Amino acid sequence: QLPTGLYKKVLVILHDSILPYMNEPTLMIDFLTAAYGIGGAISLLALNGLFILIHQHNLEYPDFYKKLYSLLDPSIYHVKYRARFFHLADLFLSSSHLPAYLVAAFIKRLSRLALTAPPEALLMVVPFICNLFRRHPACKVLVHRPNGPEDMSEDPYIMEEESPSESRALESSLWEIRCLQNHYHPDVAKAAAVLNQSLSEIEDDISGLLELSAYELFDKEVKKKAADVPLEFEQIRGLFGKKNDIFAEHFSLD
Repeated sequence: QLPTGLYKKVLVILHDSILPYMNEPTLMIDFLTAAYGIGGAISLLALNGLFILIHQHNLEYPDFYKKLYSLLDPSIYHVKYRARFFHLADLFLSSSHLPAYLVAAFIKRLSRLALTAPPEALLMVVPFICNLFRRHPACKVLVHRPNGPEDMSEDPYIMEEESPSESRALESSLWEIRCLQNHYHPDVAKAAAVLNQSLSEIEDDISGLLELSAYELFDKEVKKKAADVPLEFEQIRGLFGKKNDIFAEHFSLD
């Protein structure tokens, strides 16, 4: 049993500062699988080491995707390890041999959680979802279902279900993305509107969006050059501009 702080420090450096120098990296299997089962930030950080063991040392983890799916909660868009998590999730979901129900469950859960996500996270996750559609065309039924549910109350998708196979995601539709098309941030609305058209075959590069911050978004908006708009201005004479209005009798804007 390690203190939480020590767990995080070890897991942050394990994949590049410890595993490559071990004669038998597979000795870390029990440690990493136990850390992966703890939940929260520790599970996110254990993903790096597990990826190396799965990719390079043939580790078999039967419930790996079920556990990865369970890590998707509202905090995933707010934690400081967000970039690391989505980079690895992108790798784990890149195989074209994954079943459609599994990928559809990830798409649906990410979309549902996106309803409460900040704009900087949305500008990353919407292209991420588009890439999943490009890799797994069978999931496009979520976008093109003509008589899909219009809101949460009619949606057959079961958000509380821990198993992707039982979530009924393939029976649903992406009304959440339609909601994001009316987002207050114009860049988010524009990104979500891409799903209304035919997606190109070339995947979006999300590497530059993984660590996008609210400060960068604000800075970009501040530096935009506003176009000069000709306006006609007439000095207001009362609170509501009417000469004989009762408010104009008692209040003044001077």
